Amino acid sequence: MTACFPLWLSDTTALAHQMIESGLRAVVTCVDPRQAPRDIIGRAYDEELLASLPDSVDPCAENGEFHTFVWDGPMFARPIEISIGETVERDGFLFSDLQASEFAPAE
Repeated sequence: MTACFPLWLSDTTALAHQMIESGLRAVVTCVDPRQAPRDIIGRAYDEELLASLPDSVDPCAENGEFHTFVWDGPMFARPIEISIGETVERDGFLFSDLQASEFAPAE
């Protein structure tokens, strides 16, 4: 793996598509509804999500619009099995709980 610096001032739209194309798999776990649509909470971070974002939302959420949990990608030995739990609103933010599936050691 090779780190690429700097990412600062990179085109985040191109970067978001590149991350998805590389096999990165994530889920939106927190949304600031003052900045991003409420309905993205708990959704997969994928091309469909990117297409649904308003122009005011950075596709990499560089302005704190949302946060994700990466559960699989080319840097993982195997996916982290998760399920989406309850979504709650707290302190003006939406949070989606994630539950880990029972751990199964690699064979």
